[in-house]
Amino acid sequence: MGGIESHIHEVSSRLVALGHEVTVLSADPTGQLPRQETADRIRFIRVPTWLSKSDYSLAPALYRRIMSCNFDVAHIQGYHTFVPPLGMLAAVRKKVPFVITFHSGGHSSGLRKLLRPVQWKALAPLVRKASRHVGVSDFEATLFSDAMGIPRRLFTIIPNGAELPAAPAVPVKKCGTRIISIGRLEQYKGHHLAIQALHKLQWRLPDVHLLILGSGPYESELRKLVKTLRLEQKVSFQSIPPLDRKSMASVLSTADLVVLLSEYEAHPVAVMEALALGRRVLTSDTSGFAELAQKGLTQTVSLKSSPVEIAATMEAALRVPPRSAKITLPTWDDCANKLNEVYHAAARPPV
Repeated sequence: MGGIESHIHEVSSRLVALGHEVTVLSADPTGQLPRQETADRIRFIRVPTWLSKSDYSLAPALYRRIMSCNFDVAHIQGYHTFVPPLGMLAAVRKKVPFVITFHSGGHSSGLRKLLRPVQWKALAPLVRKASRHVGVSDFEATLFSDAMGIPRRLFTIIPNGAELPAAPAVPVKKCGTRIISIGRLEQYKGHHLAIQALHKLQWRLPDVHLLILGSGPYESELRKLVKTLRLEQKVSFQSIPPLDRKSMASVLSTADLVVLLSEYEAHPVAVMEALALGRRVLTSDTSGFAELAQKGLTQTVSLKSSPVEIAATMEAALRVPPRSAKITLPTWDDCANKLNEVYHAAARPPV
């Protein structure tokens, strides 16, 4: 379960509360989930996939399902696999308006990153047929406006929500200075940079400890790096189920500094959640992070920085006093309410 799935989980129940009938139609790469079910007044339909263990999986049955369903608006969530184009094509053939939210993200594969401009150009004619285009940040809207030739004025900015339960009244006990590097364990997320920086930082802050918070395929490589640098006593790993929001709030509330040194984030939900808990945050100076830094919410460091430079920036960030005033951040209610407006506009017959 990643960012798109979390987004759909959060907004679907709120859209039902606003009076919509919501069906979540998705591909099931496991082949083990119910083909149909209803939960919390949301209908779920899942179709099988081909090449299910690959990012290039196909789900032809999704096209047929859309053609046979009755609906007013289709919302295409994401663009980066072969599944969303089938949804867009079916909506066009069915002559039903569709909305697309890009939900763009980074990738650890150099080939995938190299092919992305080609992918954008190939998808552009289909994406331009959308009734509404949604970006989760100004950065993302500008990126796809330029890449796909879509006028910037046709984009609506709807950030993801930044909500977690309140931190525990009695803080969880911790020893020393805790830095949390948060995010899925992929190479592009930059956890290895945090580990390398800690190797330098430990000599200036002997009580410092780094928690890698997340799960993913790069974990074994990160553990090897920890062992190589002899940081077994300074670095630990933990993962929390995506829906266990209380545990996430409890752990994040122990951080003296939250870092995410990712190569690419359109709108980093994990960072927003850390800010909602009043944590200091350090990110890489790239993509959607720049908007947060411009608002004075985070500090940044260049991805070209050496481990010594990143360590120095971490130390400086730890010396900044914690934020005293509560800041206003987007909520999932805000997200659902804006989507409600977009759906009504999309479904409205053209004048």
